[in-house]
Amino acid sequence: MVGRDLVELMDAQEHRGADSTGFAIYGVPRDSGYVVRAMGFDRNALSKDLEDFTAILRQHGGDHLEDPTWDDSSDRHYSVRMVISDPGDVTRWAGDADEICKRLEIQSVGRSLEIIKDTGGAYAVADKHHVRDMIGTHGLGHARLATESDVRPNASHPFWARPFPDVAIVHNGQITDYYTWRARLEHKGYRFMTYNDSELIAVWVSDRMKEGLSMEQALTRSIEEIDGVFTFMISRSDKIGWAKDRFAMKPLVVVDENGQIAAGTEEQAVRRVYDRDGVSIINHDGPSLHGIWGVGNRGAAA
Repeated sequence: MVGRDLVELMDAQEHRGADSTGFAIYGVPRDSGYVVRAMGFDRNALSKDLEDFTAILRQHGGDHLEDPTWDDSSDRHYSVRMVISDPGDVTRWAGDADEICKRLEIQSVGRSLEIIKDTGGAYAVADKHHVRDMIGTHGLGHARLATESDVRPNASHPFWARPFPDVAIVHNGQITDYYTWRARLEHKGYRFMTYNDSELIAVWVSDRMKEGLSMEQALTRSIEEIDGVFTFMISRSDKIGWAKDRFAMKPLVVVDENGQIAAGTEEQAVRRVYDRDGVSIINHDGPSLHGIWGVGNRGAAA
């Protein structure tokens, strides 16, 4: 199962940072309706938060298709899963829903995408949110050491490419022209929930694709136009794209066995999933590299 494999990949990389761990898992796509993952910051206000969220959803022509569910931990913050019918306009609905983001913040929206992230290591997050039981076609994971942003569950990777359904990203590195690009994207109407540069890359690539570029073209442009050192993976319901900057400072190690792919920043992580003799390890260590993997992959991590 994708969830189980991603948990093992992330546990193998936990020494890189255990401030938080996150997973983006693509399940069986729905024909209609969206799965929404959101995070609230005061468990005592959960009922009020959901009432306000539901009111905004209904204003946009949507409603709950299933009763919302949430974790039963003793943490002050909480994670809620909702299945909703299609709002009239996803972008406008998400923008209005973000008005209560200081109380309840959307983490992902998708026909198949679900982003689960929290503070702590891979096993702790997996146990709390039942990640190992999640099935699907592919996914992303991330073990994080906070360096320049808060240690908060919503500041963790992966990030949703707000407001594009079914787009998620994980990233290793630093964008040095972050504020320049953020200002440009905000001028175009995009909204960011954190100051994490990974969130920016997801929107940057999605915006280029909205303008008509293919994913491959957008990945190429990211290498040419974004300044910094980075390796990132950006996923959709039908593919995972990846790109490395012009300096090739951040590693990417891949196992591709009969179309089943595992990728990570370290060989020991992918060998946690593919621990067999004769497995071929591909080390993408050159500059200005990019690629795309199709659906059906076992999992991917960064």
